[in-house]
Amino acid sequence: MSPNGQAFLLDPQAPPGPTRYPHARIAPPLSHHTVYVSGMACRRPDGSYPGVTENADGTFSLDIKQQTAAVLANIDDIIKGATNGKGSIHNVIDAVVYILDMQANYAGMNEEWNKVFDSRESAPARATIGVKELPDPRLIVEVKAVAIVEL
Repeated sequence: MSPNGQAFLLDPQAPPGPTRYPHARIAPPLSHHTVYVSGMACRRPDGSYPGVTENADGTFSLDIKQQTAAVLANIDDIIKGATNGKGSIHNVIDAVVYILDMQANYAGMNEEWNKVFDSRESAPARATIGVKELPDPRLIVEVKAVAIVEL
């Protein structure tokens, strides 16, 4: 069993398709901590914004792949820190992805997601929601997550 429980698929024989997430995750029956991670963006602890380049005119060039990779790294760091290294991003059981432009950015976000979660059997349950805006004009993706970590 994966550290984030057991995957449930409506049709386990179906090909995985372009996205890697199960239809549901079943939490392990062992004692565990539940870690609720707030919506995280790409801003790193050093104040940098991976995937953001400020242009001379004050606008921003935004890279969904770099931002998504940074968001997932932030979530990994948070879970590791909150559990004294016992957990990681691979303990995420449920996630909600908020993305500004589904047409332009979904594929790039999903590509980075699939680098971290390489199978439906280990990926968290996930919803991806297109939103009008995020709290900072430099942001194009935010992820909220719930992880379970054995005691």
